[in-house]
Amino acid sequence: NMFAEFTSSLSNMQIVVVDVNGMVCDFCARGIEKAFLKDTKVKKIDVDLENGKVVIAYSLNKKIEFKEIKEKILMNGQNATDYKLMKI
Repeated sequence: NMFAEFTSSLSNMQIVVVDVNGMVCDFCARGIEKAFLKDTKVKKIDVDLENGKVVIAYSLNKKIEFKEIKEKILMNGQNATDYKLMKI
């Protein structure tokens, strides 16, 4: 449901779903959002604390590197453990 809602208004994007350990509060979620929204290629982000997921919509011309995603999340104090990349 979260994914369907997130992508309903998007097209021609890359969507990354990241599994994150250590997100326990709203402060964690806001920190992750702020870190990613500094990138102009990020068009939308949503953090699901309950399920430990971060969903990020990137423009198609962004080269997605898990290393970069992990670093941004680690700087916020959490660990990215896995990700899935899809194009819509």
